[in-house]
Amino acid sequence: MGLSDRIQHKPAELSGGEKQRVAVARALINNPMIVFADEPSGSLDTENKSELHSLFFKLRDELDQTFVIVTHDTQLAALTDRTIKMKDGFIE
Repeated sequence: MGLSDRIQHKPAELSGGEKQRVAVARALINNPMIVFADEPSGSLDTENKSELHSLFFKLRDELDQTFVIVTHDTQLAALTDRTIKMKDGFIE
């Protein structure tokens, strides 16, 4: 996740994007079959966002993990196998 140089830092010393990457690492550490992710790349810069999205699809392909992602990121949604859209609390 690109955080090895920040290992000794306290959470308050991490940026929003770094905290986001720590959260993703914690979610993936036990190799879950299903990962539920709510705006997983919302605090990330363009490069880290792209790397995270690539990681999700790599894990899906190599480890047969399922990712359920809630996002407003249309670029990420366009990459997925299935997209379900909601509007005003209803599935469209």
